[in-house]
Amino acid sequence: MRLKVEFTTEPFDLDEAPRHAVVARETVQGAGLDAVDVGPFGNTAEGAADDVLAAVQAMLSRSLAAGATRVSVQVNVLPADGGTDGGAGA
Repeated sequence: MRLKVEFTTEPFDLDEAPRHAVVARETVQGAGLDAVDVGPFGNTAEGAADDVLAAVQAMLSRSLAAGATRVSVQVNVLPADGGTDGGAGA
């Protein structure tokens, strides 16, 4: 199974990336995941389920320790056909 994770950390700082945001991004970038995309208002990465879940756990621990007061995370299961839309369940 492949997963896609999307996450943001708070509080925001429009002047420069706060330490907790940098730590979160570095953690995910160093996790060996596929299709890592970092941006000023959100970040995404894809990979094998075990790898994504381990990266999320590390990212949460490290970003909270670095001063994040809130971390928003969304995890989607990617379809087996290699598409990027996990679709909505009923």
